[in-house]
Amino acid sequence: MDVDKFKELAGSYTAIPVYRQLMADILTPVSLFLKLRENGRYPFLLESVEGGEQLARYSFLGRDPYQVLQYDGAEVSLENEDGKSVLDQPYFEALKELTTQHSEPKLPSLPRLTGGAVGFSSYDTVREVEQLPHPPASDVDIPEAIWAFYDEVFAFDHVKQQVIIIKTVFVDGDDPVRKRYGEAQARLDELEDLIRRPAPLTDHSFSINPERLSSNIEQSEFESMVRRAKEYVYEGDIFQVVLSQRFESDFEGDRFMLYRALRMVNPSPYLFFLDFDDFALVGSSPEVLVRVQDDTAQLLPIAGTRPRGETEQEDQALEEDLKNDPKEIAEHVMLVDLGRNDLSRVCRPGTVQPVREQVIERYSHVMHIVSDVKGQLAEHQTAVDALMQCFPAGTVSGAPKIRAMEIIDELEPTKRGPYAGAVGYFDFSGNMDTCIAIRTMIVTDSKVYIQAGAGIVADSDPYKEYIETKNKAGALVEALSVALEITEAGSE
Repeated sequence: MDVDKFKELAGSYTAIPVYRQLMADILTPVSLFLKLRENGRYPFLLESVEGGEQLARYSFLGRDPYQVLQYDGAEVSLENEDGKSVLDQPYFEALKELTTQHSEPKLPSLPRLTGGAVGFSSYDTVREVEQLPHPPASDVDIPEAIWAFYDEVFAFDHVKQQVIIIKTVFVDGDDPVRKRYGEAQARLDELEDLIRRPAPLTDHSFSINPERLSSNIEQSEFESMVRRAKEYVYEGDIFQVVLSQRFESDFEGDRFMLYRALRMVNPSPYLFFLDFDDFALVGSSPEVLVRVQDDTAQLLPIAGTRPRGETEQEDQALEEDLKNDPKEIAEHVMLVDLGRNDLSRVCRPGTVQPVREQVIERYSHVMHIVSDVKGQLAEHQTAVDALMQCFPAGTVSGAPKIRAMEIIDELEPTKRGPYAGAVGYFDFSGNMDTCIAIRTMIVTDSKVYIQAGAGIVADSDPYKEYIETKNKAGALVEALSVALEITEAGSE
């Protein structure tokens, strides 16, 4: 982009991405992240393996946000170059205001994310939208939401083997355009120098015992929860509710090793590492929560699961079995209907339709039934509105959703935190991509937390549902084991 193009765009938009492309055939997203996190605040890495099997074109990285929105359940704060201030407005209202204050051109030479807010909204932020009167206690000391706003993003292009360095310049009518363009080019010079430096020597020491995971609830208590939930089903309160348990283990070492292991053993459409200093979120989610692209809102409900086969023939047999399982199909249809209802709250009447129904998608360890539901956002509705109305997903709460959430509050012993919440980004042009925070670890300096749930229906077996939650956590437990093996092998 030359200065004349920059000047032209500055006449119509308030956020202009200035960029530079560099060869990266001897660089990887992991090695680039190791460079960026050195002396950097709140570094992030977002990646994707489409359908669980094909690496998506771009990985996105960043550090040093220019502002951070945080919600701790009691107050909403904004931190920027002027310091930290408490905002006198509700959390979602603040998020909407911050994510809609700029307009950005979408350039064909750039990927979908060139800058914006990256972060998470915990399951418990639903209390900002729905009246849930009896929240359980919180015993993990992390905020309920953090959205860090980045005006510098690194996009790793796996097809062209290049890195695109993107500096977003915020402009208004009084700005000296040529000066702002020159400042952006000077900053790109600095970021290019950062990339070209050798990767830092990093201590990858790591200590964890995956066999010593403990739960926040005894097996007998969980099975009792399932029996009580089934009573609610029989009484007609709900069709389904998702009950979960949280596992934890002592931890010491490099948090990023967990991400490196997880992307190896459980590649998924949403791979993320978000480091917020006091804790990190490390995840490999298979499921979209809600996505907004050019005013089109999209959900991809997932329900119905089979393990992957050892051979293609076994895969095909398991796929046919899944397609013809009436219970799995019924649950999937229920969640698709729930998703259509959620989207209808923010979309123009008559536009919400399934564009793909009951397709089998294969992932690293399992296959799922997936549908695709889209609708056109109504006038004055934003990406944050779509998130609020679709949150949390029916696949991690139940149906009807509000009554299911009340039962979750009654039966689960602690707040869920990030589990079953949203992780993703908002860009500067009104688009959003969020996933459901499942298959996700919370990592502090001394603990790893893993949470998993099971959908409880009328014929659920309490013991089998308990085992299902343990099995769902299995991929993350395997990641812990792999991370330990990698570390031990590297030290030999």
